[in-house]
Amino acid sequence: MTEEKTTRLRERMIEDMRIRGMGDKAQQGHIRAIEDFAAFLGRSPDTATPEELRAYQLHMTNAGVTPSTFNARIIALRFFFAITCGHEEMKRYMQFQRKPQKLPVVLSVEEVGDLLAAAPGPGLKYRAALSISYGAGLRASEVCHLKVTDIDSERMLIHVKEGKGGKDRKAMLSPGLLDLLRDYWREARPRGWLFPGKPKINPISPRQLNRAFTAAKHMAGIAKPATLHTLRHSFATHLLEANTDVRVIQVLLGHAKLSSTARYTHVATKLIRDTISPFERLKQLEDLTLRRRLE
Repeated sequence: MTEEKTTRLRERMIEDMRIRGMGDKAQQGHIRAIEDFAAFLGRSPDTATPEELRAYQLHMTNAGVTPSTFNARIIALRFFFAITCGHEEMKRYMQFQRKPQKLPVVLSVEEVGDLLAAAPGPGLKYRAALSISYGAGLRASEVCHLKVTDIDSERMLIHVKEGKGGKDRKAMLSPGLLDLLRDYWREARPRGWLFPGKPKINPISPRQLNRAFTAAKHMAGIAKPATLHTLRHSFATHLLEANTDVRVIQVLLGHAKLSSTARYTHVATKLIRDTISPFERLKQLEDLTLRRRLE
């Protein structure tokens, strides 16, 4: 198989992904997955047989590839064979791995307050950025790519553009968060990007924001295995504990499926604690029956 054919195949796959509006990050992940399969195969991936597909899946399992990476590669291979190569039948020979369901780490309201107060300086830049992550439930990349014009103080909304999956959505903007953002704006006077990086024509990177979170976490003395994404988890869990409808939380988080949001019900300990067990109602019924007999 010539390198020229492989290059043409790659170009066609990129075109197929662009036609379907796939984001740059997703495209890069798909290409890396096919490159890994081609390296295992030792020739052009479009010549693979069902048995070789099975061998590759066994190879990944034996190599200890995580379920997330395993499934991401399977998704890329299914796209490659079904769309780019026109071999829909090859999807029959690919299986997804079941990922162990782990409950997300969640900070208490007090821990979030301590962490935000400990955000590194100088100035309010990192405190404001981390506060948006918690106060609006935004992902790291969504915070980093906010522009000054995305803060809608009249409608009390944050316009999130091209979030996960390239989707736009509206996030909540609380009065307290708006006050903090105004203090930050008066201090830094950002133009264009709300949180500019270096040089200022670029936005701050998720890596920089992650470093700020880690520094604040250590300064606040928080021992939980929390990450920057924990602020988003905490946002959802605290809303649920405040009796916010799970469907509203789904919209705020930008989840396509309600099942993605529903997992927060497993960590909303206040909600669990405040829910009356049906056993209590049974006991009330027994007490009522006893009183009637005594009467």
